[in-house]
Parts: sequence; structure tokens; C-alpha cells
Amino acid sequence: LLLTRHKPPRPRRTTIDQEETMPTTPRLAAGMSSLLGLLLCQDLLRRSAGFNPPPPRTTTRIRQPRQSAQPGPSQRRAANGAADGEVDRAPCFDGICDSFPEDPPRAAAGDGEGRDAGDVRGGEATDRLGSETGPTVWSEFGRLASEDPDLANLGQGFPDWLPPGFAVDSLVEAALDSAESPHQYTRTAGHPKLVRQLARRYGSHLGRNVDAMNEVAVTVGASQALYLSLQTLVRPGDEVVLFEPFFDLYVNQIKLAGGTPVFVPLTFEPYDEADGAVTGGTWRLDGEKLREAMSSRTRAVVLNSPHNPTGKIFTHAEMEVIADCVRDAEDVTVISDEVYKYIVHSPPREDSPVQTRTAPGHVHFASLPGMWDRTITVSSAGKTFSATGWQVGWCVGPTRLISPIHRLLPYVQFCASTVVQEALARALPRADEPYEGHASYYDYLNDKYRRKRDLLSGALEEAGFAVPDYGRTAGGGFFIFARITPELRGAIPAERFGDEYRLNPAAPGGVAGLDWTLCQWMAEERGVLCIPSGPFYSTERAAG
Repeated sequence: LLLTRHKPPRPRRTTIDQEETMPTTPRLAAGMSSLLGLLLCQDLLRRSAGFNPPPPRTTTRIRQPRQSAQPGPSQRRAANGAADGEVDRAPCFDGICDSFPEDPPRAAAGDGEGRDAGDVRGGEATDRLGSETGPTVWSEFGRLASEDPDLANLGQGFPDWLPPGFAVDSLVEAALDSAESPHQYTRTAGHPKLVRQLARRYGSHLGRNVDAMNEVAVTVGASQALYLSLQTLVRPGDEVVLFEPFFDLYVNQIKLAGGTPVFVPLTFEPYDEADGAVTGGTWRLDGEKLREAMSSRTRAVVLNSPHNPTGKIFTHAEMEVIADCVRDAEDVTVISDEVYKYIVHSPPREDSPVQTRTAPGHVHFASLPGMWDRTITVSSAGKTFSATGWQVGWCVGPTRLISPIHRLLPYVQFCASTVVQEALARALPRADEPYEGHASYYDYLNDKYRRKRDLLSGALEEAGFAVPDYGRTAGGGFFIFARITPELRGAIPAERFGDEYRLNPAAPGGVAGLDWTLCQWMAEERGVLCIPSGPFYSTERAAG
């Protein structure tokens, strides 16, 4: 549920409060029979709910591989400001996505014999990615967004309002501080001021002393923290457990480390599906499925709470189940991805003995008995401070797990931006102070997302989707997992299920499922772009 604003305000849209001068619209999701998206606004949903014919729209079918036609002017202009005539071929992964990734080059044979002129011999890393470097859900739907300036874009995974004033002030102060002058390299493992702030905060969160110099590593965003954690843990043939659905970055990062992802499906429990009704519900961890998935080859478990894309908050009891499995294993580490920990808009009703004061409802996995020594905690500033472009992330954990990351860091990048690290070190203590009538910035942030969530979930229900009842189901992050009802399925034109639309190289297994079909139709015919959630499942379950 990321209610963000991508277009100037238009009369047909609504805002939530005076401080937001542009429309608020979030990421909504529906799994196998659902869809995932961002930035949906109430009036557009109401317009779709009755399925009254909208004004004629130009239909643009998703590109098939090796298309020879040149992209049009709007397609050629990349989101990063590329000029007309430039074509962005870089792969795209969430965020602003307006590129035209090419199919991966064919591997070269032997030492050149029989090789076509266009063949390129790939290195081991690119070979491990295989065919998954071609068109993606992000590049395909990102292009649809770029082709229609009036589209309500639900597909970008970042807030597009300004960071809080104190964070911007901290950045300006850091950049202009002639005494500190943080414009040169800093310590590779993390700017001293920042790692001390992080050590102090995590010491409070975890109820222990955290060594700033040996138990904290600063990275270029949380994605690099995840990458380095896996690189230092996984050997070829090792297995890494993922809870499904999952943030799609994880799979290829595991493959790059030489590992094999093993999927443990979360169980969806609907509220009431008597008489064929489709309702919201709650996602739960089945401990037996986790135990069955773990073996002597298991090296790591990736835990993401609040969870992308379901919005699930893992309860203290569920985390204890994971901890029990880890205790029973010989050499398993948990990588706890906690980038959304300050966005818990609907805390669990269950009382936990280890909740964080500044993040009610969130449990740090490393705070469970015996888990500090078995956990790398990953987080970042981007989601919390609405500053995803700052790209500062970190790992916190015992020296035995953080020291290998320190050793790799100089060979990945010399250091994360010194200026931004200095700014964040200044901003963190300010976030604890009263803000906009709230006890802290973190309280303000949760209240803001709670209001946005309520607006969106009400609009979704009115449009015919089934959504969680946040009085019964805990939730956090940017996401609402909205299910597709039979009424919505029936509104999709029959031709949309023909091969012309169904066969798509970017869809899981090359075939568009119901979620993809609905999302493509909504983008091309209804003016609302959202992201199908099939890509957040393993290929077998996405096709199931």
C-alpha cells in the first residue's frame, strides 16, 4: 500500500489532506487470482467499478521479443531524462522503468568454433541468471506507463513526495558543512558517525550492546546488503529458503551466489468463502511446510516482515517457529529484511515481549532468544524517509557474520555516498523528536499510511475487489493484496484471453495468467496501471 503521487492533480482525483497537493494512490496486489499495483485513486476505482465505457483509448499491446519496429518518441525518452533518439537497453527492476531490455545474448560455443557473429560468451554470473535477464514485468508495464501520460501509474515501488523537512535539511547541512566536508571517501564499512548512530539504535531495539565498528556494515541500499549477505553465506549447491510469494529480487541474488531457492508457500486463509464468495483473509506460516523444506543443504532463510508483496506481519509466534527450525539446524543463518519496519499501519493483536518502541507491532528477529548469533538484519533509509534515491542500507549482526561483508565491500564499491551517510546520521536522532503534532516522525508516518490505507481499501471494495479487513488482519509496508472477484473476471473482454495477448515473454512461463490479463486490460483500456503478482511466485505456482 504505497499511496504515492505520480501525476499533477486532475479534477477527477481526490486527495487525503491539505499537506498532499497531488493525488494519493497505492500499490494493490492480487496473487494467483489477484493483482499487485501502486497508486490507485478513489475516483478511478469507482469509474472502473461499474465498468461504464470510458472515452476511447489507444490500445498498445505488450512488446513481443525481437520486435523490429523502432520505439516511438515517448518510448525512446527514458525516465532518467534520455533525449529523443536514445534507447535505454539496461534491465529494469522496479522503480522508474522505461527501458527496452534485449533478450540475453546466446552463449558462445567452445573457443569460437561454430559461433555466430552475434554470440557473446557470458561469464558465470550472467550464465547463472540465464534467460531471466530479458523482458520483465517491470520493463513491460513500465513502458505502458511511459506511452500514456494520463495513465494512473500503480507500478512504481517508491514514494514520490518529498522526504520530511528535517531529512532534507540534514542533507543540505551535510553538503554545505565546510568543517566536516563530507565530500571525499569515508570508511568503506560505513561512515563513523552513521555506524555509531545505527549501533546505538539497534542496541536499544535488540536489548544488547552493538559494536559500531565490527557489527554494522553500510551498503549502497538494502539490495546490496542482501547481495553481500548471500555472497558471504552461500556456496554452489547450498539452498536458501524463501517464503512465497516473495520479493522477486531474492531469487536471482540467490542464483548469483550459486545457491538454489527453495520455496515455502504461505497459507492464505479467507475470512468466509461460503456459497462461492471471494473474500479477504490472512496469510499464515505453516511450520510443517518450513520444516519439510529445510535439509542438510539449507544455508539461509530469508525473512521479510512486513512482507513484500502481501503486507503480512509475521507474528512473534511465527518467528518462534522459524527460530526453532534454525536452532535445530547445524549452520543456518536468517537474513531478516526489515526495510518496512516503520510502516506497520495495522499492528498484530498478539502481545509480543520484544516489540520496538519506535516501531509498534514490529519484532526484530535477532531479538529472539539465541537468534542474534544466527541473524543478519538488513534495512535502509529509503522507505522510512521517502528517499529511495539516497541509497543507504546496512547490515547488523554478530562479528562472525558481518566481518566477511566488511571484507567484500572494498571490491564492490569503495563506500556509499559520504554526504548521504552524514545526512542520515544527522537525521536519525531528529526523527525521534515530535513531528507534525505526533510524538515522533515514526508515529506521523504510520498515521499517514493508515489514512491512505483506509481510503484505498474502501475504494477497492467499491470497485469489486476483495481486500483484507485491517480490524482482523495485521498489515504493513506499501501493499494491499486485493483479490479478483468473479465480477471483475467477467468484465474482461473475451479476446483478452486469446493467444495474441496470452503469449507474452515477460509473463511467468511466457503465458499471461488472469492477474496479468486484468492488469494489462486495465492499463490499456481503463487508464489504471498495476502490477500482476504472478512474478512474485515460483514458476510452478504462478502457472498453477
